[in-house]
Amino acid sequence: MTQFTFDMPSIIRTKRDGGVLSDDAIDWVIDAYTHGRVAEAQMSALLMAIFLRGMTNGEIARWTAAMVDSGERLDFSDLRRSDAPGKPLALVDKHSTGGVGDKITIPLVPVVMACGGAVPQAAGRGLGHTGGTLDKLEAIPGFTAEISKAQIRQQLCELGAAIFAAGELAPADRKIYALRDVTATTESLPLIASSVMSKKIAEGTRALVLDSKVGSGAFLKTEAESRELARTMVELGTAHGVRTRALLTDMNTPLGRTVGNAVEVAESLEVLAGGGPDDVVELTLALAREMCDVAGLDGVDPAETLRDGTAMDRFRALVAAQGGDPDAALPLGAHSETVSAPCGGTMGDIDAMAVGLAVWRLGAGRSAPGEQVQFGAGMRIHRRPGEPVAAGEPLFTLYTDTPERLAGAVSELDGAWSVGDEPPARRPLIIDRITG
Repeated sequence: MTQFTFDMPSIIRTKRDGGVLSDDAIDWVIDAYTHGRVAEAQMSALLMAIFLRGMTNGEIARWTAAMVDSGERLDFSDLRRSDAPGKPLALVDKHSTGGVGDKITIPLVPVVMACGGAVPQAAGRGLGHTGGTLDKLEAIPGFTAEISKAQIRQQLCELGAAIFAAGELAPADRKIYALRDVTATTESLPLIASSVMSKKIAEGTRALVLDSKVGSGAFLKTEAESRELARTMVELGTAHGVRTRALLTDMNTPLGRTVGNAVEVAESLEVLAGGGPDDVVELTLALAREMCDVAGLDGVDPAETLRDGTAMDRFRALVAAQGGDPDAALPLGAHSETVSAPCGGTMGDIDAMAVGLAVWRLGAGRSAPGEQVQFGAGMRIHRRPGEPVAAGEPLFTLYTDTPERLAGAVSELDGAWSVGDEPPARRPLIIDRITG
């Protein structure tokens, strides 16, 4: 019997013309691309065909499973808490579909640690106009996400968390993720769902809470699309034995008052110190409550960990364990420009996508795979929607180490904000909750 051999032009053509890829074809593509037998140009073409034509639920499930199988799958079921010998870890993780100013993982993980959870956080880098948790944390001098499996296991037992690069987890996704970032194929429901869930299934968590963003700064702009994405991811997680639920949250306006890398770490520290912007605190605590609930952690109050300082203590211990200096000064771009209010009034809506693109232009994101980001690049938002504004006062301050980037970044903000007589309509931060 002759084994059928696949070829990329035929597979690209099938998806280009709206066809459905067979399970065997998907398995072949993922394996061949992972091991360098498919050219970057060919995978770029297939990703664009998927972006334009979509995938069936069956295709998404198989694509996800193939990416999980492209590497190892971690198993922490044998681990026990060092402070309670014999007691299994309450393993739980969180993932956001990507937003502007979305630094939530940084305060959230130590809050859940302080509540008794164990968080194996396989985090990512920036994608398109959205920032990445690893890029932000690596702004802390000395911090590294490149840690061994042995260290991950030790930190889960002794501290309650490890934040690490995916490494050999779903290596197919690592390559595809980098390619999506530079080929304008990020905003695809099948590619988002499979990317998120392949890493989370492979990382060995038992429970997962998803933050599915809705609005201009999200990859999927409409509530219907984000709701479908959330349901798809919940179904994928459940099918692989991971207790999964999702929150739909607003991403029309940037989260908090900072967007970038180091500036978002600084704001996260404000939250851990018991302060910080109301929306960042609200979302951190909402996700923490969901994580504690799905992990079976009863009788805990995530808000108390911010009030009593235990979350801050856990954050400092986590940073130190991964080589970082929690007391070191954070970098800030050497060159800055301020956008001031032309008149007095009330701050209107701020377009999250425009802010994300401006910060990307400042150097906080990448335009080529593997490019180094500027840790000090970013933006401070001095007035949020609904706040009073005086004529001439600062509204946005932009930071970069390369001053030639400032003009392009400022131009991205043209038409992205307003000052008027009336406050904008208020939108709920948390729109809905989806369970399996």
